[in-house]
Amino acid sequence: MMKKHFDTPLKLEVVKMVKEQGLSISRVSQSMHIGETAIRRWMKQYETELDGEPLASKPLTAEQQRIRELEQENRQLRMDGDHLKKCVVLLRQGNEMSYRLITHLQKKAIPVTHSCRVLEVSRSAYYASVQRHATPRICSKEVHLKAAFSASHKSYGSRRLVVAMQAQGIRIGRYQVRSLMRQARLQPVWRRKFVHTTNSRHNLPIAENILSRQFNPVAPNLAYVSDITYIRTETGWLYLAVLLDLFSRKVVGWAMAPNMPADLVCDALRMAIGQRNPAPGLIVHSDRGSQYASRQYQALLQEHGFICSMSRKGNCWDNAVAERFFLNLKMERVWQGSYANKMEARQDIVAYITNFYNTTRLHSTLGYLSPSVFERHYAVNSPISLS
Repeated sequence: MMKKHFDTPLKLEVVKMVKEQGLSISRVSQSMHIGETAIRRWMKQYETELDGEPLASKPLTAEQQRIRELEQENRQLRMDGDHLKKCVVLLRQGNEMSYRLITHLQKKAIPVTHSCRVLEVSRSAYYASVQRHATPRICSKEVHLKAAFSASHKSYGSRRLVVAMQAQGIRIGRYQVRSLMRQARLQPVWRRKFVHTTNSRHNLPIAENILSRQFNPVAPNLAYVSDITYIRTETGWLYLAVLLDLFSRKVVGWAMAPNMPADLVCDALRMAIGQRNPAPGLIVHSDRGSQYASRQYQALLQEHGFICSMSRKGNCWDNAVAERFFLNLKMERVWQGSYANKMEARQDIVAYITNFYNTTRLHSTLGYLSPSVFERHYAVNSPISLS
């Protein structure tokens, strides 16, 4: 029998059902078809990391440990103060009233543990009361939906979630997914921000638009698109140059630097050449930026027999595929947090490209396959193998 694999977001959802909803491990096990031993192991791992002792982390210094303790004490005091303000009228009116109050506060994101401690009620008595009065129905599909949504960095809409869940063997339609998303208040991240990074005010030669928006070549390594974007960090800007193979939308080359010299786009192209070894005649499309018009970059194209193509002046749609990749990167990763320094940004962006975008993310243009899977299908079904 093939061993089941459970990803981290699903494990977290299962643990929340036991710890926050008060459901027994046996009931969750039966409803989710997951062994009790596995659930207990996940809970133990969760509690270990909650205590600030993840196995893979470095040991904390004495100062860091003290800061963590003070932060925990401050959070405890704030929660206790909020409890006293909300509960003063209902205190001392009987355990059943306290149980109802704890349930209400739980909906306000206040943990049961804190409510029970402030109201001087045992957790076991509270959970026993919950079991007596109501036995909530576990929706296995909702748990899998939350896990898939979390694994997509909160970027998948209903269409991609349907495909992701069906790939796990879960029979579900788009309308049910949309309904469950409304109930769980799951909404994809969507923010538009555009800052121009192209400097086309130069006297260098400009190439014709050879690509002419032909974004769907019939085979890999026939046409690449390239572009540059910026990434904000606490220590300044980090600039990212990428190349995508239009056939599979796969990022085949990238480079990052604190500024935008011609070396930046040349390094990205060299990475693509090293990984894919494309044949002469490859079309490499970009905007009219000075980096792409530079002698250094043009010499690299000529050395390998590649054809240079550039967008028309002021027409961003001529390079729409690269622009879309940058929008996805920022929505699904960059805008969801902040980077303390450029090294942290580099590591996170590389992880996004290699561990999510190229290998896992579902692309509607590719029939809801990831770029890597799409290329594997092509390699199997075509007599021409990928380089």
